[in-house]
Amino acid sequence: MTIQRSHLQRLTVLSALGLALSGCGDDKGDSDSVSSNPMTGIAGGLTLTSGPDSEGTTSITPPTTTGMKFDLPPDDSSANGCGTDMACNLLDVLFVIDNSGTMGEEQKNLAANFPYLIEKLRNVKDENDQPVNANINIMVTTTDFGHPLCSPFEKPDYDPAKGAPINTACVDRLGRFTGLGGNPVMVPEACTNGCKGSVVPSDTFINFQLDQNNILNADPNGGDPVAQALSCIGPQGIDGCGMEAPLETMLQALDPNKPWNQGAKPFLRDGAVLAIIVMTDEAECSVKDYKYFDPQLAGDPMFNQYWEDAPNMPGVKDEPTSAVCFNAGVSCVDANADGIYESCMSEDKGVLQPLSRYIGYLKTVLVEQQHKEVIMLGILGVPKVTAHNMDPPFEPTAGGVFDLVYRVWNQADILPGDTDTPAQKEYDFGIGPGCTDPATGQAIPNTRVIDVCQSLNYDDKVRCCIESICDDDFSDAINCLAGILRETLETPG
Repeated sequence: MTIQRSHLQRLTVLSALGLALSGCGDDKGDSDSVSSNPMTGIAGGLTLTSGPDSEGTTSITPPTTTGMKFDLPPDDSSANGCGTDMACNLLDVLFVIDNSGTMGEEQKNLAANFPYLIEKLRNVKDENDQPVNANINIMVTTTDFGHPLCSPFEKPDYDPAKGAPINTACVDRLGRFTGLGGNPVMVPEACTNGCKGSVVPSDTFINFQLDQNNILNADPNGGDPVAQALSCIGPQGIDGCGMEAPLETMLQALDPNKPWNQGAKPFLRDGAVLAIIVMTDEAECSVKDYKYFDPQLAGDPMFNQYWEDAPNMPGVKDEPTSAVCFNAGVSCVDANADGIYESCMSEDKGVLQPLSRYIGYLKTVLVEQQHKEVIMLGILGVPKVTAHNMDPPFEPTAGGVFDLVYRVWNQADILPGDTDTPAQKEYDFGIGPGCTDPATGQAIPNTRVIDVCQSLNYDDKVRCCIESICDDDFSDAINCLAGILRETLETPG
């Protein structure tokens, strides 16, 4: 996951009509001039709608949202509670996995931990040390909601998931593990190391309890069929958009009006504990107003205000890069101008969707109104955790977010083989790495996902675990997730 990109992979104006996005690869056409169409609405009284942008037209086309609506159920204090006549051992697990060009190594590491995850989920015990024998759904989606700067460079057979479930075996979509650009990275082993055949669920997501499951084509000699299936549907590839939107794709995946959340076998179930696992190596970029990413507005200080200056060209803002995602969603203070920020905080600047959209749905609607337990595991760009609580829920107690430092890039951050300068890195990302490991690479801090995750903690109850994506072993992250489940799942009866 080295944050290292070739000239073709950066967001660059290739010609008057061509764009290239960092992580989006080579050109396959330009976008037409149409009205910007940002989504509106804030979770808590959330409605997702679409319509013409009142501020006029721009040259880029936002992802299609026509007809999309997200109407929340009414506040009902009796709904979804875990009463004496309702099973309390239901668990819905949502994976939101970054599928951009730098994620091959992380996906390989995560896939290696899937068998351990399934083992831990199967063996969760309640606070009385009794087996829960949970009935578990597992759904997987990507961080790709679509972005106008990525659309021209998508492969012909690729469509952003926008929160929809991925339930096909990675061995049947190995092309996804070849990146974009003239000299693309290829990491098929991120799939083939764990997936040995087309082992998939019969539904849009995995379901299992004890020896019952919905898995097809499992190898009888290949171990747990559920682990086989997750090892096949979990790896997402590396040809997705480099403007990662994990919060928006998470929200869309949880939309109660989507087909996978309706019918006789919905993913999101009444009374079930909801566990969300987000893995990404860059800043969160769920966009509200796409005009701030329009290269043809380079001369407009209103819309280029969050762009970085071109390397070695102070005051020249020539192109938007992934740095807009950080700069437009986070505000930092460097009082003594030493390149190390005393503080960085998420801020609503009208460019990205406000965090209240996501916190409102998870915390206000699901937790407070529907009395649902919601937990989150973020595998993000933070330093490696150096200590965990020895007792459940085994949360981090040192390192990780406690040691996270926001700062500019410097020469010591440049990994061997990377020809970029610190100035180029700053131009590309807007902030220095949150973690670095020569073996696993680097990752940018994800302030917005951290804030959403930590908002779920309440009354001294841990409901958020944040671990480092620069780790090569995610077993501690899984232990923390399982530790929280010990406090939230109950044996029926």
